[in-house]
Amino acid sequence: MKYVTRIVIIGGGPGGYEAALVGAQLGAEVTVVDRDGLGGASVLTDCVPSKTLIATAEVMTSFDTSHEELGIRIDGADSPADGGRVTGVDLGKVNRRVKRLAVAQSHDINQSVTRAGVRVLRGAGRLEGRQAQDGSRTVIVDLPDGGTERLTADTVLLATGSHPRELPEAVPDGERILTWTQVYDLDELPAELIVVGSGVTGAEFAGAYQALGSKVTLVSSRDRVLPGEDQDAAAVLEDVFRRRGMNVMSRSRAQSARRVGDKVEVTLNDGRVLTGSHVLMAVGSIPNSAGLGLEEAGVVLKDSGHIKTDRVSRTSAPGVYAAGDVTGVLPLASVAAMQGRIAMYHALGDAVAPLNLKTVASNVFTDPEIATVGYTQGDVACGKMDAVEVKLPLRGNARAKMQGVRDGFVKLFCRPGTGIVVGGVVVAPRASELIHSISLAVDNNLTVEQVANAFTVYPSVSGSIAEAARQLHSRRRAEA
Repeated sequence: MKYVTRIVIIGGGPGGYEAALVGAQLGAEVTVVDRDGLGGASVLTDCVPSKTLIATAEVMTSFDTSHEELGIRIDGADSPADGGRVTGVDLGKVNRRVKRLAVAQSHDINQSVTRAGVRVLRGAGRLEGRQAQDGSRTVIVDLPDGGTERLTADTVLLATGSHPRELPEAVPDGERILTWTQVYDLDELPAELIVVGSGVTGAEFAGAYQALGSKVTLVSSRDRVLPGEDQDAAAVLEDVFRRRGMNVMSRSRAQSARRVGDKVEVTLNDGRVLTGSHVLMAVGSIPNSAGLGLEEAGVVLKDSGHIKTDRVSRTSAPGVYAAGDVTGVLPLASVAAMQGRIAMYHALGDAVAPLNLKTVASNVFTDPEIATVGYTQGDVACGKMDAVEVKLPLRGNARAKMQGVRDGFVKLFCRPGTGIVVGGVVVAPRASELIHSISLAVDNNLTVEQVANAFTVYPSVSGSIAEAARQLHSRRRAEA
């Protein structure tokens, strides 16, 4: 009789459900223990909802910034079909659509997983003690009805995600002081929104709500928005934010936020007080590693509370793997999914390549979008990577001119000797789509000559990627 490996996955986000699909495909008996719905925060409260909200904001921005230059009239007299000028949004309707799409996506994932033969068990799972003598692990599941179920596993994958960080002096109330998981309960557009935190989440929501019609103040404790992104890209976005009327407060740290009637007051550490109708706290996240029985199971945590893993997703405890935001490796759904797949390949003895973060493409869904892959300007500046670069502004691109796009650029990095492409940045509308060709180049060690010689459509924004490669090729020849 053939032995079937028993796998229990705690958490149904991208790391969990992608791992479940791989495990089932490789013949394992897989159970996913999930508390909130498959897809996790990525689908239910984070990535899918926020990008759906941003999609509405993009429509508003396109009317606001380019209709006059493109010759479009939307003042009523020349647009009888829609009855007049776009004046605002019904945020309640927008948010109902956001929630509906999130639930539908979760349902689709659940169907896909169950069709693959995976058992989905609703509840909160935790490890019980250390590995048994036969090498198995026990997972205790607290069920919604108050009961418990014990599961025996040969392999356990922890994919429990993270939750918004809260400041003691700015506790969210779900009405005026909000985290990014609570904004979808709003029925009215915030008149004056203060966004605390200028990382990816803060910048995305600040840009979206500004486009929807809110008066936005963005509080940044650093000297610029998006401190973790390419410096040139961040400068472009901050300039766009300011031109569109956003109040960007650099080097300003929020100390507290409190509700005062139908207003909120945000006090900065220098004593200044900001007043608005709402405040969105986007000050990072906390890994969901508490209450999982990790210490008793021998799983080592980092000082931050994240689970320590190696490049094939193993923890310090035999038979226990981890994936996604709970590991703190890189908070992207794509990385979580890859970590989960790698864990299953490794646990089930299939061929597997360790996680390589230098091939990961990421995107900031602002307007314009910022997409990156591979080595960065910072890596070059600090000597981590020896590379030459070319930065090509989009204002010279024919298609960008036709579309009224003035802000943005394409930046490529290559090795000076071989010409192999090692990184790139795209700042443009739909940069998330444009970055793929650079990702292919980075992942497959293509040279700038190969990228330059590939056909591109004319006119197209992607033509700037080939042009940047041609300029890098010429620079290398001149410097040789």
